[in-house]
Amino acid sequence: MRDWLRALREAIGQGPVVRVVVARVRGSAPREAGASMLVAGMPFPRSEPSARRPGSHFQIGTIGGGHLELVATRIALDMLAAAEVTRHDRFPLAASLGQCCGGIVELWFERYDLADAARLDDALRLRDAGAPTEAIAVLSSRDPDAPRYERFHPDLTELWLFGAGHVGRALVNVLAPLPFRITWIDSREDVFAALVPGDVRTLGSPRPQDEVADMPAGAWALVMTHSHDEDLAICEALLEHAGFGWAGVIGSKPKAARFRQRLSRRFAAGAIARLAMPIGIGGIASKEPAAIAVAVAAQLLQLREARGAAETRDAATP
Repeated sequence: MRDWLRALREAIGQGPVVRVVVARVRGSAPREAGASMLVAGMPFPRSEPSARRPGSHFQIGTIGGGHLELVATRIALDMLAAAEVTRHDRFPLAASLGQCCGGIVELWFERYDLADAARLDDALRLRDAGAPTEAIAVLSSRDPDAPRYERFHPDLTELWLFGAGHVGRALVNVLAPLPFRITWIDSREDVFAALVPGDVRTLGSPRPQDEVADMPAGAWALVMTHSHDEDLAICEALLEHAGFGWAGVIGSKPKAARFRQRLSRRFAAGAIARLAMPIGIGGIASKEPAAIAVAVAAQLLQLREARGAAETRDAATP
């Protein structure tokens, strides 16, 4: 669940919902603090692609699965039936839960319905206006003596994907549920899949390289169009603007070598080195589009983890 606040606001239009949040983790646990899921007794809006029906209820998101999630779901359903508003529980992940992680997880349960629509709308307005998280964190609990502070802004990486061929289509489907805000560009306007997943924005452009100028500073780019000439033009545009955070280009090692040679006529070696060519984690030989998509998605997730770790280190450095 990439944006719990918006998903929650949409869900309460169907009926009461309990949000289950991993409030605190000590030791090993299946999910990190802040992970959450929504549990309801009725279908969620069709706009939420990750909604599912595990049994007699409906659910968006996960707190890690296993017996912990089963117990948490039962508690949430009991709260829906009893109209209980809030609850806090502590779970050792030991034999009693049928899990051997060894850590301790604290879960916060909160029931929402249409009576909460106004405050959720206020939170969304504040967030969309760029308000800091702290300004609206107190919204998360009806109990003023127990405020909780958590992320209201989805931690999404801006990703511009150039190319809607076989690999591009496979990759969009893999990345859509993951923490990326995707803009999908192709010079062939009719090539996009009939069902574009999630909040993916599509853009048909006769000259995809011209769209690079509109990329937000720090955005990531993946170049995998149907044309090597288009790929090269996009690479040149990326290096000219130089505001991207990371960029990768699909292709073989010979293609990468050829691109570096041609780019060297205009750009310094240090600039060209910013382009990852070819893309994808090592050890996967398959050329099936789905396999390439998994390899590239894994690389992007590794990069996100590394960036997050670096930001944490920088924040801790006096």
